[in-house]
Amino acid sequence: MTALASARQGAALAIKPAMATHDKILIVDFGSQVTQLIARRVREERVYCEIVPFQKAEAALAELKPKGVILSGGPASVHDKDAPLAPSAIYQAGVPVLGICYGEQAMAQQLGGKVEGGHHREFGRAEVEVTRPSLLTDGVWEVGQRYPVWMSHGDRVTRPPEGFVATGTSPNAPIAMIADEERKFYATQFHLEVVHTPHGAALIRNFVRNIAGCRGDWTMRAFKEEAIEKIRRQVGKAKVICGLSGGVDSAVAAVLIHEAIGDQLTCVFVDHGLLRLGEGERVVALFRGHYNIPLVHVEAEALFLKHLARITDPEQKRKTIGKLFIDVFEAEAKKIGGAQFLAQGTLYPDVIESVSFTGGPSVTIKSHHNVGGLPERMNLKLVEPLRELFKDEVRALGRELGLPDAFVGRHPFPGPGLAIRCPGEITREKLDILRLADDIFIEEIRRVGLYDDIWQAFAVLLPVRTVGVMGDYRTYDAVVALRAVTSTDGMTADFYPFDAAFLGTIATRIINEVKGVNRVVYDVTSKPPGTIEWE
Repeated sequence: MTALASARQGAALAIKPAMATHDKILIVDFGSQVTQLIARRVREERVYCEIVPFQKAEAALAELKPKGVILSGGPASVHDKDAPLAPSAIYQAGVPVLGICYGEQAMAQQLGGKVEGGHHREFGRAEVEVTRPSLLTDGVWEVGQRYPVWMSHGDRVTRPPEGFVATGTSPNAPIAMIADEERKFYATQFHLEVVHTPHGAALIRNFVRNIAGCRGDWTMRAFKEEAIEKIRRQVGKAKVICGLSGGVDSAVAAVLIHEAIGDQLTCVFVDHGLLRLGEGERVVALFRGHYNIPLVHVEAEALFLKHLARITDPEQKRKTIGKLFIDVFEAEAKKIGGAQFLAQGTLYPDVIESVSFTGGPSVTIKSHHNVGGLPERMNLKLVEPLRELFKDEVRALGRELGLPDAFVGRHPFPGPGLAIRCPGEITREKLDILRLADDIFIEEIRRVGLYDDIWQAFAVLLPVRTVGVMGDYRTYDAVVALRAVTSTDGMTADFYPFDAAFLGTIATRIINEVKGVNRVVYDVTSKPPGTIEWE
């Protein structure tokens, strides 16, 4: 095991606020692109859960002692050589089990049922008819009624295992739901976790709260109190340094750690010059002024622009920014001296996406945005108090810690900042144009009270120029694209349907107020299920 891996493992063991006192659900990941959504739905019920790859499920079962297990979907077929399966210990543990999509097929295959391939594949919306009552559908669906669901499968169950009965059917999956009420085993061919199955969250609630009997006592207040105590035990009297990016995650981590250990924490804010208008000043004012947290502000715009010169490939931009950020941070950490711990705003999706669970296609999707990591030469132990949380939970924790709502409620902003919203070569002139256009867009959205209705909104400076006429002059200037999307989970999204007059107001302001822009367009692209980012 490398020093870095050892440090991460130590951090994971040290910061486990939920392990001891709360009911838990174990989610076994077979490689679905939307497995995280299962965890989101469970967490919405105030029940703690963890996702583990199927290869590590038996060890996690023994460690977590969950009150229930959920088997995720995945891209494999149970007929594949070395197909991923759940360890037999799960079926023998005496706890309820819920299989979803591939999870149903794995359960059926392992327990003696029959799964067949070669039938009509089904991807997208479908209808399921409830044919028998079960605890899973109790109070949500009625026998004899049809309900919309989201399917994504090639194989299908054609004979349930002994002890199971079919409880639901669809045209392309005659056995779309199965149940063994005695053992409390349930499975669905369709995805419960996605919003495209409108009642899916309620079915998961039935499994978690009514079937598995979880109390629903995992709250952000409880998490905060337990995390503070765990941080104190882990750090002791040692010094901690924290790298601030200007985003919500690192800010919440810093405030949480400061509440635990006070001035033992020093924050380093590497201002790479790729932030939104006034963002750097706001971060400094919040931490130095409001919280009085020791802060080192490194103004590194010139350095980052020098290294980004002539780079046009977006992935190379990411890696360049990630590496340079670490180099600058490491240099500042050496100047501070004496620190034994490094604090990071690592979230649970970061943990999940950094691990290859199955070697399937989801791995490529989940790993494409990683830009760098902690160098082993820093020889610092990690404090990652948010590594169990999703983004919305981090926001809730931030509010619990007293962070201003205007800060914790901000739209997601990528680590590489405006560099990836400025296709082509990065220059200070382009960034200034983009910053002003983006600021006008956000200002107008706030003015009409739409900011909180939108998941993410931003401007992009396109790498094209167009001929236009402004007054009596012909212009040859840049084009700005605007994007705004709605989402409930960050996994799927659709464009926000702005009124045409409102878009016209924004376009007029940008063209009049931002020198170098003569055209504004609005992007109406949707984000399909399973993709990770929207940039």
